[in-house]
Amino acid sequence: MKKLILFLLLISISSKSFCQSLTAQELLNKSIAYHDPNNAWHTFKGTLEVTMEIPNKSKRDSKINIDLAHEYFNLITKRDSAIVTYTHKKGECIISKNDSIQIAMQKEKPKRSHCEMTELYKNYYTYLYGLPMKLKDPGTIISEEVKHKTFKGKDYLVIDVNYDAQVGSDAWSFYFDPITYAMEIYQFFRTDEKGKTKPDTGEYILLSEEAIIKTIKMPKIRAWYYNKDDKYLGTDILKI
Repeated sequence: MKKLILFLLLISISSKSFCQSLTAQELLNKSIAYHDPNNAWHTFKGTLEVTMEIPNKSKRDSKINIDLAHEYFNLITKRDSAIVTYTHKKGECIISKNDSIQIAMQKEKPKRSHCEMTELYKNYYTYLYGLPMKLKDPGTIISEEVKHKTFKGKDYLVIDVNYDAQVGSDAWSFYFDPITYAMEIYQFFRTDEKGKTKPDTGEYILLSEEAIIKTIKMPKIRAWYYNKDDKYLGTDILKI
């Protein structure tokens, strides 16, 4: 028994020592290898079905069709009796609410808000379900330091990420399991005009369970909370 405890202790020390030597890019590469071992995300074509549960509100079901190679995105949402469809393909946006269809081109100012909404959903779903692979996108600024943090009683390896101004203004942190390199938490804060984080802003998102979609390990459960007071906001549930 003593030998077993000693062995486990040596393994733990060795693992921590190895983790301390990882660069942020090496850590990211290991996490991508865990989540997307076949490098399938860049040509992802598939359908995601997500149910959003929010306190004191009816649930919202979403069916998300993504074809990255052909720059195609389609989202169908249903809450109660309202059904809305958002489609984005190479600059053309089609929005349908129940049976009413509106078509908008991004260059047409009177209809620009429709495309902006469609683009918002496209970026939202492809970003969150494309992590950590999306951290390789242009405009992503990854801090060189790998931090060691404890969150909810568990130790994590953490990298901080900012974005070029044209990409985004929030400051993000991504938490990885130190053994498997699975991404288990992400967190963001708003920033001021000087780029400094506002500590009482933003949210953290806890990822649990996994769904394998097209060989990619995606979070099945994604629970959202405010940073300020840990208030629960809602949960996204990926159906498999």
